[in-house]
Amino acid sequence: MAREVSDLPDLHPHLYQGVRRDPATPRDSLIVSLLPVFVFAAILGGWEAWVRIAEVKRYLLPPPSAVAMALVEEPMRYIDAAVTSLSAALGGLLLATLGAFALGVVMAHSRALERALYPPALLLKVMPIVAVYPLFLIWFGFGIWPRVLIAALITFFPVLVNTVIGLRSIDPAAHDFLHALHASRSQIFWRLRLPSSLPYLFAALRICVPLSLIGAVVAEFLSGASGMGQLILVANGDFDTPALFGAVIVLAGLGVSLTVGVSYVEGRVLDWHDSYRGT
Repeated sequence: MAREVSDLPDLHPHLYQGVRRDPATPRDSLIVSLLPVFVFAAILGGWEAWVRIAEVKRYLLPPPSAVAMALVEEPMRYIDAAVTSLSAALGGLLLATLGAFALGVVMAHSRALERALYPPALLLKVMPIVAVYPLFLIWFGFGIWPRVLIAALITFFPVLVNTVIGLRSIDPAAHDFLHALHASRSQIFWRLRLPSSLPYLFAALRICVPLSLIGAVVAEFLSGASGMGQLILVANGDFDTPALFGAVIVLAGLGVSLTVGVSYVEGRVLDWHDSYRGT
């Protein structure tokens, strides 16, 4: 008879004590934090100086000051477009993560189902977005759903693969120990498989966050729907290069912010993992 979950030993690795590195001094932390600022400042300063000294045409390469002015003059234009694209991207990422994790759990527990389900999943990976998106427009109209589905389509496969690998990357000794205690499959899943898979899942999310933004923007390119994709198309048609660079900067900022957010959550959730505990 399987024991109750409360009777089983907690095999979560955070119970094991590790030797942590000495904490960095405030001065060292400040220097490390300011290094990227200095690098970006040097790049922008060199860019501004070169454009002005070489008298490069503004429609070819605007100075950073012109890009900053474009962002300051019409902030709501970028904010509205960013919120629209971000909604589609995060909606697609959430849909893909839930679906891929559920399918990954099934595939990780059955080699036969993995062999049966992997080819259709791979088909979704290699399916060209340009060919599929018109079908989504016919089926779901010109609202947000086609963009959500494109973002989901482009992020589904990495989450699925990492889920399957993570759920199978367990400590054999811990697995045998739980079997010896007559633990049920669900108890093994919650006590061992799921904690072991979390590093792989977060690695997939770090990859898929920028991919979801790319999928949403590409969908907006193809349909002309509102969002950052439409803003870029309009700026390109008007030869408004400062606005075009502004849109690229906003997208880059969104991608970096989301990736940093995922990394922060990962660090809080996986503080027990070797890569965060130090040596």
